[in-house]
Amino acid sequence: MLNIALFHPEIPQNTGNIARTCAVSGAHLHLVRPLGFDISEKSVRHAGLDYWNEVDITIYDSIEDFMKEHSGDELWFFSKKGRKAYTEVSFDEKDVFLIFGQESTGLDEELLRAYPDRVLRIPMKHGVRCLNLSNSVAIAAYEYYRQLGFPGFETKWEGSLNGEEL
Repeated sequence: MLNIALFHPEIPQNTGNIARTCAVSGAHLHLVRPLGFDISEKSVRHAGLDYWNEVDITIYDSIEDFMKEHSGDELWFFSKKGRKAYTEVSFDEKDVFLIFGQESTGLDEELLRAYPDRVLRIPMKHGVRCLNLSNSVAIAAYEYYRQLGFPGFETKWEGSLNGEEL
């Protein structure tokens, strides 16, 4: 199972987009406090996140709590400081965690130093700051699913377009 972890997310729209990616792909979303927004039922309903109830979400009080609970799992950290591209690793069907930092600062340097062989990057043009967090999560998540052959996904359109079969 794919798990997406966001450490200290700041922008509610990014987390909403990531939650939608999790809803359509079946990934489990892990949020680590502090959060830069409110995710109460009233707030989610007001934001029009009608798919929020389709997402399996776990919330942690701290990075330490998350790391303690998942220390034995397959953890992959995403950062522009990664030495390997995300396409250079092979994912398997066991529980995999793709971990992303907050929008303004990314993941903590100490964490990256603790797992140097587990830090991945998404290649970008030199001199450009970085991708949007929700785009980065979607790219990484769909690479994971691509490697596994998109298990349980609809990969072919079974309908018609303007009454004609495709």
